[in-house]
Amino acid sequence: MPWWESVLDIVGGVAVLAALVLVALFIRRRWLNRYGGTFECSVRMRPPPRGIGSQTARGWTLGLARYSGQDLEWFRTFSFSPRPQWVFDRSLTVGSRRTPHGAEAFALYAGHRVVAVNLATGRTIELAMSDRALTGFLAWVEAAPPGQDRRLT
Repeated sequence: MPWWESVLDIVGGVAVLAALVLVALFIRRRWLNRYGGTFECSVRMRPPPRGIGSQTARGWTLGLARYSGQDLEWFRTFSFSPRPQWVFDRSLTVGSRRTPHGAEAFALYAGHRVVAVNLATGRTIELAMSDRALTGFLAWVEAAPPGQDRRLT
């Protein structure tokens, strides 16, 4: 067998493997969407200090969020795991909202807005989502069970 046929076999094998990876990611995404309540949502767990490069693209991870009862589950876009990487309970406070600028706008999905979220643990994170998803998110946060006080700042 000539050497170029071996190279073609290797290239073909890599192409089949790449196709299988893409199919697996597509199937996972469909599986996560099966019950609805999902939306594209990027997260930055460690926002930079205010005034020090707050518009930087560093730290953003593209993902998919899903409402699950009292929790918001967050999944990485490019992962094979069926489990969420982060789970945020409803006891959070929504802070400032802004439009991404500069390099940050290229790191996020087009048309998304950045929202600062204060978790019950005292930690602040940033979520980026579309305007429609933001409206749904704010409604979900405000729709607390009876007896719980919800405030948006």
